[in-house]
Amino acid sequence: MEFKHTPIMLFECLDGLDIKPNGIYFDGTLGGAGHSSEILKRLETGRLIATDKDDEALAVATERLSKISKNFVAVKSDFKQFDKVLDDLGVEKIDGVLLDLGVSSYQLDNAQRGFSYIADAKLDMRMDKSSALTAEDVVNNYSAEALTKIFYEYGEETFTKEIVKNIVKFRETERITTTKQLADIIKMSVPKKVQIAKGNPCKKVFQAIRIEVNGELANLYDTICKMIDRLKVGGRIAIITFHSLEDRIVKDAFKFCATDCICPKNIPVCVCHHKAKVKIITKKPILPSDKEQKENSRSTSAKLRIAEKICE
Repeated sequence: MEFKHTPIMLFECLDGLDIKPNGIYFDGTLGGAGHSSEILKRLETGRLIATDKDDEALAVATERLSKISKNFVAVKSDFKQFDKVLDDLGVEKIDGVLLDLGVSSYQLDNAQRGFSYIADAKLDMRMDKSSALTAEDVVNNYSAEALTKIFYEYGEETFTKEIVKNIVKFRETERITTTKQLADIIKMSVPKKVQIAKGNPCKKVFQAIRIEVNGELANLYDTICKMIDRLKVGGRIAIITFHSLEDRIVKDAFKFCATDCICPKNIPVCVCHHKAKVKIITKKPILPSDKEQKENSRSTSAKLRIAEKICE
């Protein structure tokens, strides 16, 4: 299966990053190199550093980038380890950061990866196939309380109680090992009239499990703040999110880094000495154009936020 992934809001990202031909840019979610390819094309003496946890993505992206320029390095790593990646490469400061927090079309469409609730496959959902925790482990080994917390917090699923109840009941007699088994349990837990009105009811639960398996939200806030620290003055950070939980974290991190004083309001004189490090370029998130949403349905929930470093 060919590794295909249409980059979301490509030109909005490129404009937002304000790419300098001699700059150093970090793409923390390399994927199929859709965004990275265009960044690399705009670099003359500059450098692209990119990371991904997926071995297949790294192999394909490296081949594609090699046809454009040699001014890049692709590293197998979680973008949350970017500090180590930069340190290992002897890079102190960078001119831009791009994060596309979505799952690639290849991962979703490749049934063997176990992300999709459309095709039947082994429950997996690991972006890094060398990691230990799988979706099967979560569904079968987590307590009812833990599943409830995950489905509510990561999926914002209205019918969490019914779904968890039926998962626990099913696994008492048989282990849940495939995406179809899980999808069938979810469908039997959600009223038919809701399914008719809102479509396939599996999306939120599968999203929640995927987030848990890959630790997608863990330390995201702190990572964004640290990335801002590594930006040069005038450098920019652009982040694409696909659901409200991610977007809220990005918004809050940008807001914190764009605020001067963070003292409690009842303190008359500032004692925190906190200074704003960025200005927020996107007061409201940029959304895909109507044309892009029609051409790529997976872009419909995307939001892009951009901030610029203003001081150390």
